[in-house]
This record gives sequence, C-alpha cells and structure tokens, in this order.
Amino acid sequence: MADAKVIPFDEDRPRRRPPRRVRALPAAEPEQAAQPLVAAVPEPSGAAGSGPAASGPGSSAGEAWDRRIAGGLAFLRRRITGEYEVDDFGYDKELTDQVLMSLLRPLYDKYFRVEVKGIENIPKEGGALIVANHSGTLPLDGLMLQVAVHDHHPAERHLRLLAADLVFMLPVVNELARKAGHTLACAEDAQRLLEAGELVGVMPEGFKGIGKPFGDRYKLQRFGRGGFVSTALRAGTPIVPCSIVGAEEIYPMVGNAKTLARLLGIPYFPITPTFPWLGPLGAVPLPTKWTIQFGEPIETAGYAAEAAEDPMLMFNLTDQVREQIQHTLYKLLVQRRSVFF
Repeated sequence: MADAKVIPFDEDRPRRRPPRRVRALPAAEPEQAAQPLVAAVPEPSGAAGSGPAASGPGSSAGEAWDRRIAGGLAFLRRRITGEYEVDDFGYDKELTDQVLMSLLRPLYDKYFRVEVKGIENIPKEGGALIVANHSGTLPLDGLMLQVAVHDHHPAERHLRLLAADLVFMLPVVNELARKAGHTLACAEDAQRLLEAGELVGVMPEGFKGIGKPFGDRYKLQRFGRGGFVSTALRAGTPIVPCSIVGAEEIYPMVGNAKTLARLLGIPYFPITPTFPWLGPLGAVPLPTKWTIQFGEPIETAGYAAEAAEDPMLMFNLTDQVREQIQHTLYKLLVQRRSVFF
C-alpha cells in the first residue's frame, strides 16, 4: 500500500472526491420504504390465525411479519435494480438505516453497553458541528457516536463524520464509509454539509489520538490549528463538545512497530496484549463499558463574517472546546466504577 497522505482538516483548498457510481432513481412507495430489513422478533401473544378471517393478537403478529417480509423483499429489489437515492457525497440513507445501523446496534447495546448523556444539547434541526475526542487504536468510537446520535436523539438525526484520506483509500471500507454518510476531513465538504443543515462530526486529534500509547489514555492530543472552529464560524452553526469514555481500553496499545507501519503505508502498527500474538482473535476488542456525553453547545452565530479569519479567536475557541472535552473526560473517569461495568 502506498503511503497514506493525511491532510489536516483545516487545510482550506479544493479536494476531489471519488466519483459516484450509483444512479439516483425515484424512491420506492412509502409503504415499502418504511419497512426495516432487519426486524426484531415479535413477542408471543397468542396463537396465530390460520385464515383470512382469523382475528386477535396472533393474526396481528402474522400480518406484521408479512409486512416485514414484503418490506425486505422490496428493499432487495431496489438494491438489485438500482432504484434508490444517494446524495452528492454518496450517502445512502436507506442502506444506513436498515442495514448498517442494524449491524452496529448489537455492538453498541450489548457489547459496549453505551450510556448517553446530554443528548438534548444537540439541536433538533439545522446544522451543528460535534467535536469529540478520538481513541481506541481502531476508529470504533466514531461508529458508536453515529449510533448514539441517531438512536437517542428525538429527531433520529444522522451524524455525518469527517474521515482521513486513508479511510477512502481502503477497498470495501471506502464504499461503506461513503454509504454511511462519511466524507473527507476538509473544510470544503464540512461547510457544505453544515450549510445544508446536517450534523457533522469531527475528531480533531486524528491519528495522534487514535494511535497514542495506552499510557497516554484520556489525555487529549493537539487539536490542530482550529480549522473546525473556522468552518463552524463561516456556517454560523453551534459547536457541541463530546467526550467519550471507554474506547481507550478496547485495544490497549502497548507498542508501535514503526518500521512495519512504514512498509505497510499506515500511520502506526499497534501492538496490544493480544495482537498480533493471538492472530485474528487478537483483533477482538475488549468489552468495556462506554459513556458518551454531549456538552453545552458553543454558539457561533453572533460572530461577524470576518471572525473566521481572526487567529486569536480561532485559538481561544479551539482551546475552549478542548478544555471542555478534557474536563468532562476527567469527570466521567472519576464517576466510573469499573472499566467493564
């Protein structure tokens, strides 16, 4: 693999995105689109009816299953024929809601048992920039953050994450990231999404945060030059600090094989107590207990248009966001009873 080029989020120059390869056709009928592909098994509430005239709870359960099966078949038909919609960034809302989120929820609910606090700090509508700490050796924290916003927000809002170039250089991962709504971590894409009223997520620590040694856990790394603040000011959208506890311990990184990382063209090659010693089994994350807390938003709408060019203001707002996240991390760590419970 060629050396991955990691471009800072605040580098404000035009970027090229991979071309869209899915044609957008008219959406399916509402009754079909509303049916989830993956549905929970209904609770038993009586015997199912055996004919059209049957009535009662069992009959309702049978009809519900019929609708789910019909919805699933309609979903597959649209996938095969290409009759589904994607936006300019390649985001496929139907696939994300019905498949990708359903695959992530067991990890979110049962494995990491994520607890969410402060969800009311995320606006009900309109653009907002969610800024979070980054950790865990592999970027599972971003995926769990996406599920947390969608499943706990009253409006079921979708979080559009900004990712490094490396994500879009990997086969399969590239396509899945686009389908899930992620895009390049550059100011141009972020501003377009914010001005369109989307929730945008950014983790300014980048590889410095996700690849830091276990001894530096929960110590925030440098947040760059404040590019995310500049973008929020230009779009006039609030900044919502977010603190994630639990991700640091899923892969305790006790070493970094730098020579091997350079050969593979990746930022770091992690060595943990289980990887690479246990092979593929060592890639299984530890089942830590997570907490995600959203802090009070920092408003930017009151600043003048030229404020985005003021370096002192950029520094002050960046430091304010960083300090709020760090303070909340320490507070959550003090309240935590155990890494796993």
